[in-house]
Amino acid sequence: MHGEFKVPQGKLVVADLEVTDGKLADIRLSGDFFLEPEDALGRMSDALEGLPADAPVRVYEDAVERARQDAVMVGFDRHSIVITVLRALGRSSSWADHQFELLDTGLQHPAMQMALDEVITRQVGDGQRPPTLRVWEWASNAVIIGSFQSLSNEVDLEAAARHDTTVVRRISGGGAMFVEPGNTITYSLYVPATLVEGMSFVESYAFLDAWVIRALRELGVEASYVPINDIVSPGGKIGGAAQKRVSNGAVLHHVTMSYDMDASKMMDILRIGREKLSDKGHISAGKRVDPLRSQTGLSRAEVVDAMLQSFKSSYGFSRVALDESTRQAAEELARSKYEDPAWLNRVP
Repeated sequence: MHGEFKVPQGKLVVADLEVTDGKLADIRLSGDFFLEPEDALGRMSDALEGLPADAPVRVYEDAVERARQDAVMVGFDRHSIVITVLRALGRSSSWADHQFELLDTGLQHPAMQMALDEVITRQVGDGQRPPTLRVWEWASNAVIIGSFQSLSNEVDLEAAARHDTTVVRRISGGGAMFVEPGNTITYSLYVPATLVEGMSFVESYAFLDAWVIRALRELGVEASYVPINDIVSPGGKIGGAAQKRVSNGAVLHHVTMSYDMDASKMMDILRIGREKLSDKGHISAGKRVDPLRSQTGLSRAEVVDAMLQSFKSSYGFSRVALDESTRQAAEELARSKYEDPAWLNRVP
């Protein structure tokens, strides 16, 4: 069994191994990393010998760490060794192991956007659809609050009504987002959990958005990722990510970035307290956001196209249209759940 893992901003780690009677055997670690003393590599390989092939990640990490002792590892670490072993075992996958689809769902209203996310995630987990990328197109204004946020604490409903803005609740955690058609770039990735197996939640956020960071940098934006889930530039925040991992083995990862914005309207609708802003070093939420329009001088369509080209060149995709079965399932879910006041008010 053979597995490889390229450490982000690091080196390549390779694992070749066998499984005998359900246990790891004949493990050979290699790569273009740096390690001193050199016999530490053998110690770490030996430490994994005999461990169950289905052992938890922590068991592998602890074994490697004990064997490492005081060795200096440059370009890799114990965690990258474990991910490589998981890939060799087939418990973890790489981007290259999957064939992605780019799903065009057209203009959709807020409740339908939420429903599509849930339905498509379920389809990927059930094996009914391959891993999928979707760029949202908004048909109307929206405020989307996180699964665990208090509606009354986060949104001024009277102000939302004045600005013809629909408030919906999504299934992922995180903070509230204010979106207007043409002023935001929202995308979702629907992937099997194997793609992020062995990674912490924090690591998986940066891993799943690395292609976006590359695309923005190619456009001249000094973008970077700030844990847990912010995409930023020197001028401020560009966007934020959220995730939901479902029981059938799929991960929903979605991001909203500001292309342009009406800061006064956003501040009128969202109740953003000083405690929320205290660790950002800003008094005004409007000053925290640095839209892509001002940074790139490009149209929204041009920015989206650059993002898609980055994804396609890295991982590939085929374009598909929204099928009728998925549309009907999402429409039913939008009516029964996302338009239901009980769901919106689950945390009053």
